[in-house]
Amino acid sequence: MKIVVGVDWSEQAFATVQQILHLYRPSELTLVHGVDLGVFEYPVVAQAANLQGYDDFRNALVDAGRQVLARAANMLPGDSDSLRQVNEIGNPAEIILKTAETVGADLIAVGARGQNRLAELVLGSVSHRVLMHSTRPTLIVKSDAKPIQRVLVAVEGRADADRIRQWLLVHPFVNPVELLVLSVVVPLRLADPYSLVGFESWTDRAMSYAEDLVKTVGSELMGSRYSIGTRVVTGEVAAAVAEQAQDMDLVVVASHGRKGLERFLLGSTSHSIVHRVHCPILVVR
Repeated sequence: MKIVVGVDWSEQAFATVQQILHLYRPSELTLVHGVDLGVFEYPVVAQAANLQGYDDFRNALVDAGRQVLARAANMLPGDSDSLRQVNEIGNPAEIILKTAETVGADLIAVGARGQNRLAELVLGSVSHRVLMHSTRPTLIVKSDAKPIQRVLVAVEGRADADRIRQWLLVHPFVNPVELLVLSVVVPLRLADPYSLVGFESWTDRAMSYAEDLVKTVGSELMGSRYSIGTRVVTGEVAAAVAEQAQDMDLVVVASHGRKGLERFLLGSTSHSIVHRVHCPILVVR
């Protein structure tokens, strides 16, 4: 399993390195640090601004990148012969994504500092941009690393359930875990009270479908690595997942892969879940 981890000087970045070791035993691990000089990435801009000491400034940040990579590398087992380190000048999210493509990564992992959604939209964040633009499964870590014992698997339909099932079977965790397979039925909001009969029929069908879905996924995943529980709840998806995740060590969801205008207009359930859940979140694509 090839994993790319974005690192900086944040506590969440170092927790991400540790969390990876609680989850998997990667065959190849690449630590990536992006040296973000902003507009001063280009010497001609610094010259136009008459910025004195530009070379010293640039070299100091590059050296700081080497130091943060060394610190992250020291957290790994001594037999990490397959470790790579990337320290480049540029936008950190773009460097992480480019590196993942170059090495053929199975997973990207980044730490998140917990900015609210408005701050992310205005200022951006590395984790936000990686999650938005990655075509690969992405692990977001917000808190201290810890062993994984209980995992919430949230499924909406057969397509995303198949993606999650395939991932969990091909990439099992280091240790056996308890999986709780969850589906959330979103209640209809009726404008016309006379349509109550049709509403009740729809609700019954939706609940039945969700029950069948979680039982099917659970049976497909049951084995020596996983013990299985299933649950169906009603409510708004992200809020319901966040509530069910309170006692969990990891949440696994699938991304529908919307891009561009469609994503802007319709939003992203997986991204909403990332904002509400405090434990690590694995977004499978």
